[in-house]
Amino acid sequence: MSNSYRDLIAWQKARALVREVYAVTKHLPEDERYGLVSQLRRAGVSVVANIAEGQGRNTAGEFQQFLGHAKGSLTELETELIVAQDLGYLRPEEAKDLPAKCDEVSRLINGLLRSLSQPRRSASRN
Repeated sequence: MSNSYRDLIAWQKARALVREVYAVTKHLPEDERYGLVSQLRRAGVSVVANIAEGQGRNTAGEFQQFLGHAKGSLTELETELIVAQDLGYLRPEEAKDLPAKCDEVSRLINGLLRSLSQPRRSASRN
């Protein structure tokens, strides 16, 4: 397991996703600043923050718990992106790559969860 959350591909991809969410939400209506814009940004930041916080915890079980929170925030983000499109705030071409990037982050988090649930093998086996 990595010594730093910054080395985790899931964290790196989630961080890139946050940058994209901030970029696309710059163009949402001003009256959504404290509504949908805030929710989208908070959900995106929550994904990357929960991955980092979980990796910094003491046990694999705690890490798994925070990865579960990250997955929940990712699902929230995906739903809010759909709502933003449904309301006509995001054109399909503006957000076309975001669903695939959300899926990629989800797969990476699932991979981390699988790796944490597998029994550790001793490095000194003969």
